Amino acid sequence: MIKEIAQLTIKPGMDKQLEQGVSQATPLFLRSRGCHGVQLFRSIEQPEQYTLVVEWETVDDHMVHFRESPEFQQWRALVGETFAAPPDVHHVAKVL
Repeated sequence: MIKEIAQLTIKPGMDKQLEQGVSQATPLFLRSRGCHGVQLFRSIEQPEQYTLVVEWETVDDHMVHFRESPEFQQWRALVGETFAAPPDVHHVAKVL
């Protein structure tokens, strides 16, 4: 099990649109191969900063199977216009 960590910076005033878009997109993630959960966190100190955490079985489930799917296109259509910059994405695995 790995986690996709996506740092999202949004445009001013787009917080409700992003949060609603992630809520609407959650079923898209959950029906995708290898996805086990989605969480969204908002920075307290920098409210235009969000962290999206998605649990995947493998990196390929995210980077190949999801990224090349219609669900990914729908996800980006729901939230893409809220981004002030491209998301900064990396993957982590629990070690302790």
